[in-house]
Amino acid sequence: MSWLEVSLTVDGELAEAVADVLARFVPGGVVVESTGIAPDLEGPGYPIGPLKVCGYLPIDAQLEETRQRIEESLYFLGRIQALPEAQFTQIAEINWAEAWKENFHPVNIGERLLIIPGWLDAPHESRIPIRIDPGMAFGTGTHPTTQLCLEFLETSEFSESIRGLEIFDIGCGSGILSIAALKLGAACAFGVDTDTDAITTAEENARINEVGEYAHFARGSVEAIQQGVFPVTQAPLVIANILAHILIQLLDSGMADLIAPGGKLLLSGILEEQMPNMLAALQKHQLEIVAQRQIEDWVALTVKN
Repeated sequence: MSWLEVSLTVDGELAEAVADVLARFVPGGVVVESTGIAPDLEGPGYPIGPLKVCGYLPIDAQLEETRQRIEESLYFLGRIQALPEAQFTQIAEINWAEAWKENFHPVNIGERLLIIPGWLDAPHESRIPIRIDPGMAFGTGTHPTTQLCLEFLETSEFSESIRGLEIFDIGCGSGILSIAALKLGAACAFGVDTDTDAITTAEENARINEVGEYAHFARGSVEAIQQGVFPVTQAPLVIANILAHILIQLLDSGMADLIAPGGKLLLSGILEEQMPNMLAALQKHQLEIVAQRQIEDWVALTVKN
């Protein structure tokens, strides 16, 4: 069977939006990969430059209709922010989940963490390895929104505050943030996602990181936690790495009520231009910003009630 690869190379701020569009049409998931790795004296380097977003369409009777729908959806997205033209390339039979592995290399995060493909050995022992095989879920550690969360988590202030305690991971994706929190000292991580594939992927990633006993994932969102899908309904740290408009919806759904007294909420996925709306939502729910980090146009916030 032959496949048609559809790909766009875009800035980091657009990668997630493009991936969301493609994910509606491709059967095997979407790949987001860096286009370059900058050298690092410590070892593996770090991703630079724009990101390539691609997926694979089976060449069948529905191909032309699917391609037209993709082009229409990208056109409407491009009216919000300019996009390059999508590239369509016919390729031979390929396992898409293997295709991205050639360009997924170890990535240093902050001072202590190392995101590493699940099939490679850690290049050195000075960093805490987080082994990730994203499968069909978002979160390889290369996107700025995920990196911002990891940089927050690895700080002594955060890692000490969650040591021996529980955390919630809303929209857990590949499980990368839950796994990082556990490796940084959390006692238990409870993650939810509305995508069933994400739950499967997160459970497998927890297993290969040898924290499966302490990581628990369930399909759902804030409401599922409120309704008792896990043994606890509050935690000292709640993480939500999603898009800004969804963060605002989750706040309206009671996400702040999941924060244990004296705890914090870590929010990421916010574009700088979306900050006014985000600040208004935080004020509405009487949440105070205590720390802020930014990579390019992406912003992450730590807040408390």
